[in-house]
Amino acid sequence: MSEKTPVAPASNFIRNIVEHDLEQGTYKHRHWASSPGDAQHHAAGEIDPAKIRTRFPPEPNGYLHIGHAKSICLNFGLARDFGGVCHMRFDDTNPEKEEQEYVDSIIDSVTWLGFDWNVFGESHLYFASNYFDFMYRAAEILIESGHAYVDQQTAEEMRINRGTLTEPGKNSPWRDRSAVENLALFREMRDGKHADGSMILRAKIDMASPNINLRDPAIYRIKHAHHHNTGDKWCIYPMYTFAHPLEDAYERVTHSLCTLEFEDQRPFYDWVLAKLAEAGLLAHPLPRQYEFSRLNLTYVVLSKRKLIELVEKQFVSGWDDPRLPTLVGARRRGYAPEGFRLFTDRIGISKTDSWIEYTILEDCMREVLNASAERRIAVLDPIKLVIDNYPEGQSEDCHAPNHPQKPELGHRVVPLSRELWIEREDFMEAPPKGYFRLFPGNMVRLRYGYVVKCTSFEKDADGNITTVHCEYLPDTKSGTPGADSVKVKGNIHWVSAAHAFAGEIRLYDRLFKEARPGEGDRNYLDDINPDSVKIITAQLEPSLQQARPEERFQFERHGYFVADSKDSQSGKPVFNRTVTLRDAWQK
Repeated sequence: MSEKTPVAPASNFIRNIVEHDLEQGTYKHRHWASSPGDAQHHAAGEIDPAKIRTRFPPEPNGYLHIGHAKSICLNFGLARDFGGVCHMRFDDTNPEKEEQEYVDSIIDSVTWLGFDWNVFGESHLYFASNYFDFMYRAAEILIESGHAYVDQQTAEEMRINRGTLTEPGKNSPWRDRSAVENLALFREMRDGKHADGSMILRAKIDMASPNINLRDPAIYRIKHAHHHNTGDKWCIYPMYTFAHPLEDAYERVTHSLCTLEFEDQRPFYDWVLAKLAEAGLLAHPLPRQYEFSRLNLTYVVLSKRKLIELVEKQFVSGWDDPRLPTLVGARRRGYAPEGFRLFTDRIGISKTDSWIEYTILEDCMREVLNASAERRIAVLDPIKLVIDNYPEGQSEDCHAPNHPQKPELGHRVVPLSRELWIEREDFMEAPPKGYFRLFPGNMVRLRYGYVVKCTSFEKDADGNITTVHCEYLPDTKSGTPGADSVKVKGNIHWVSAAHAFAGEIRLYDRLFKEARPGEGDRNYLDDINPDSVKIITAQLEPSLQQARPEERFQFERHGYFVADSKDSQSGKPVFNRTVTLRDAWQK
């Protein structure tokens, strides 16, 4: 960052950088030829209609997780807010780990989060592997200009000669070969005449640099492997640190946003761009890289290695298990895309590594779901309530609002009959002081229905309450003039036994019981929460039988739930708990 750039608050320092660049007109005269290309290609284009260009560049070798959501919201959000474009770019330069399954999943997740790469009448969906010809040409230019050479040291020799943080490296014995020799060898590498690991192309920078990343880093390696996009055309592939700046420049990206581990690589990023701009391959202004802290979230693991272990060893049911921090898992859990966008805004963007409490993410989901989710009634731990003075075989309609703060969503019918299901915790034989629900002689209101008075109860042979008896006061129905004629302190929810249906409910909780799984010498697997899921059968109001997959609700008093996208069937939904109404993890 230049000295003239204003110091920004930690929560939005990148946004301030963008604002400053736009004020200075840094990118005002940049050209764009409607597709990625080199300097000559873009020179023939018009002034770029996008004020800025960012990119989200995942490698398609796995499923996205919550940490990626932060980057997605940042890059696409900045482009949206500043009249720009965010490129959806697959960084598929590694032929051995990438699969179409991951490409499809990533596209689906980014779209689900509410973002789009179709802007200004153009699609900005790109694959880095489509730039292999350009990257190869860039490598040849570096060789011809004396800035790259073919090295034949073994991997062990290169490691030893690289030096340490306190000792400079040693030049390769092949470092001073002529450009003609290097170009011939590089073309032999391209043509498949050499084995994997026998040769490598390195940038020629400074083996004594205090930044080890500038000690002649590798830029191309031999790898005889089939690529998901280019097939068997190539047997040499660019290293990520070389491909990354080239991809950005080829796409005319203005602000290349990376996590902090790439900060030490920025000098090489700038070196590559500067050398190729000098050669006329790339046009000014060149992309600039800015780093921010990655997401460190309590009670989860985001390491790809650990996530793979959790899936492969079946600690979870798959990549879309609702307990996993993958976006496919979060979606199945019922997390809302608006909640992720709110979460990103709330935690801010900084260069300081810090831990974010999982409660913040849950609170963002609660806030969004409270505003959007319609209300329904579910009895999770049912016991029978019999209204002895209500006529047998009779039922009537009670009316419940779909959303208490959104009258425009209307009401739904909740049928009431003589026998109801209520929560087991809503009756006590001998209640403590301050308990206002059902107990012998006490009166409560059946939510949306009548006031009832408890008259008796029944137990089984083990002493468990099985049935509670009561009588109702006919003139006290909610919504009628007599509703306030009797004052009660308790209000309980219920469903009609004759109309409710039994549904499977999965009560999901955090996968780990410790805030920082595996901290210190612990094995992170030992920190798995044994109570991270509990499957029950609940009694649900009849309208829930028509719930569509991924439809979200607030089950009154219990929390937010979603109809499972995988296991729900027509007329037989399965519900996953997304989050409780209040944080149950506060110490």
